[in-house]
Parts: sequence; C-alpha cells; structure tokens
Amino acid sequence: MAITKSAKRGVRVSDRKRVFNDRLKKVMRAEVKDIRTKVAKKIEVTVTDLSKAYKALDKAAKRGTIKKNQASRKKSRLAKAVAKVAK
Repeated sequence: MAITKSAKRGVRVSDRKRVFNDRLKKVMRAEVKDIRTKVAKKIEVTVTDLSKAYKALDKAAKRGTIKKNQASRKKSRLAKAVAKVAK
C-alpha cells in the first residue's frame, strides 16, 4: 500500500491511465475482430471498416497502449487478409 503522498498520487494516476488504456484496447480488439470474422466468413470488407480498425490501432499506438511497430504489423496483416478475400 502506498504510504507517501506522492506514491498515493502515483496510484491514482496509474488507475486513471489503466482505465483509458483498457478502453482503447477494447475498441481496438473489437474492430480487428470484426474484420477477422468478416474475412473468415468471406464477407466483403468495406473501406470504412478497414479505416475504423486503422484509426483504433493508430490511436492506441499514439497513446502508447501498444507499440508503433505492433500497430503497423497488425494493419499490414489486416490489409493482407482483406486483399486475399477481395480476389
């Protein structure tokens, strides 16, 4: 348990950040999962679906929730999967 005043403040800050990061991750995972399920069912993925996923990934990377290369790797794999279905 935090004893000093600054440690207590650190706990409060980390709690706020955790909530924010969890929310970003939840949105990101939902968007990616939506595209993955459409690809698995061979349903055409629209440009707006892909841009929503890109936006969620970029926001998470910008905030530091995930790393920049992880976001670009996920975007690349999504685009590759969508292109495979589009053929």
